Amino acid sequence: HVQLVESGGGSVQAGGSLKLACEVTGFYYVTYCMGWFRQAPGKEREGVAGMNRDGSTHYSDSVKGRFTISQDNAKNTLYLQMNSLKPEDTATYYCAARRRGSCLLDWTLYENWGQGTQVTVSS
Repeated sequence: HVQLVESGGGSVQAGGSLKLACEVTGFYYVTYCMGWFRQAPGKEREGVAGMNRDGSTHYSDSVKGRFTISQDNAKNTLYLQMNSLKPEDTATYYCAARRRGSCLLDWTLYENWGQGTQVTVSS
């Protein structure tokens, strides 16, 4: 049974940092494409950071240089370190996994999702 559980969201002032975690159970995530996505009210879900099966990473332009995706294999956990947060980063953040195919940050391609964690950045 595939399960992804996010944690670490919260409220922070602009310029602050948060670290999200996604605990994965039911599969060995290094065989999957893993990604962090976010959705703000009234907006489409968008990809922000992805990790390919070989461990390489990629980011959306909006977060490049500020966010870092990483993993801890011993804990089967994926992380998203978010620095220099901006009010426009406010959204619900989701962890997702894709078993087959490319690791594009297209949310429509991912079949396994966590429940989401809220991030609110105030100015």
